[in-house]
Amino acid sequence: MISHPTAAELAEALAAFEAEPAAPGDARHVFLTRVADNARAILAREAEQSARLEAEAAQRLTALVGAQGDAATLNARLCQALRDSAIAPLDPALLSHLRETAIAQIAIDQPGYSGLAALLDR
Repeated sequence: MISHPTAAELAEALAAFEAEPAAPGDARHVFLTRVADNARAILAREAEQSARLEAEAAQRLTALVGAQGDAATLNARLCQALRDSAIAPLDPALLSHLRETAIAQIAIDQPGYSGLAALLDR
């Protein structure tokens, strides 16, 4: 589900950060360590949840565009259908898909987001 940075780019940045020497008491490094810890947690959630969430998105997209394929291909078809006005921007199925996709991304990126529990309860 991570689009940018990709999981690979995030892992590469973490490896580069971990290779940097740190001076004791360096406040910048302490801050960046917290950022790196957050990035590691995002990667762990991505690894744990992305296959299921992508399959769910592909299932929703299949219903929306009436075609089979992987989530990326189906998403491209959805974009084209919107450009061609084949699907209305306020179509309830589209809005539901977008909502579910956003919730899935928030669950990976910011699971502590205060509004996430409310979104999941609906």
